[in-house]
Amino acid sequence: MKHISILVPHGAILSSVEGPRQLFAQVNQFYKAQGAPPLFEIQLVGLAKEILLSGGLYTIHADLLLPEVERTDLVVIPAVDGEIENALSLNRDMVAWIGKQYRNGAEVASLCKGAFLLASTGLLAGRKCATHWMAAREFMQLFPDVQLVTEKIITDENGLYSSGGAFSYLNLILHLIEKYAGRDMAVLSAKVFAIEIGRNSQLSFAIFQGQKGHADESVKKAQEYIESNYQDKITVEQLTSMLSLSRRSFERRFKKATANTVVEYVQRVKIEAAKKSFETSRKNINEVMYDVGYSDTKAFRSLFKKITGIAPVEYRNKYNKQATVE
Repeated sequence: MKHISILVPHGAILSSVEGPRQLFAQVNQFYKAQGAPPLFEIQLVGLAKEILLSGGLYTIHADLLLPEVERTDLVVIPAVDGEIENALSLNRDMVAWIGKQYRNGAEVASLCKGAFLLASTGLLAGRKCATHWMAAREFMQLFPDVQLVTEKIITDENGLYSSGGAFSYLNLILHLIEKYAGRDMAVLSAKVFAIEIGRNSQLSFAIFQGQKGHADESVKKAQEYIESNYQDKITVEQLTSMLSLSRRSFERRFKKATANTVVEYVQRVKIEAAKKSFETSRKNINEVMYDVGYSDTKAFRSLFKKITGIAPVEYRNKYNKQATVE
């Protein structure tokens, strides 16, 4: 029997505690129906016996306290809500315990923003990790030694797992069920819980908002100009001339402030504008392409798919109920 410890951190998001518990428990029910013993022993583990969530709206009763778990096979770290630094402070004893369990042979899976707790252990240094796309900037600032893969739904490396944003954790739990119980059981679980199995990218969900939480006013002016004139051809030379900065200095400052090169930023702003047009208008692919300043259909389609993970027509048909299939 595989022992699973689902942590209940202070500030945990209820669904990412209960969701994994339900999925693993359902696998046990499948085994029972087949006349077999349960595969998983599932326990909720916390820093206290009762943990209040969502401002006291919910109370979770932990099965065990951290010190009562000497050894486990899988540690599941749910997503946490609110200020990340506060969550890390409230759960620092949990962070140390996670590291100890991994060194003792346990595997560890973080769900969504639970990645911050996992990264705090130091176990992810030099390794890949996924988290919610909205938390990417803060994650990179706090953990520059971790290879954040914002496009991924799942990472799996050396017994350390992570999932992308929000309910993407369901795909990671299916991945673990497949590993522990086999493909057939994972498919059955996906069908019972109506989960789209096999998803591997969260790019189509991400919204590019532009990173403006910095103090470089020249870079902010450049960002505002790009966002107001995305329909035009914008060059680095044009921006440096407008700001009276050398190209080398401007590009260095821009990348430091936004985590994007100037060219990448322009591309992402243009594609974000294209996405909004596909969502809200009945324009065809070429019309939207021209509206955001592109004239090469092949280049536009290639860039759109690179940034969103899907083709323009697929994106339009996915998010616009009034769209007509080309």
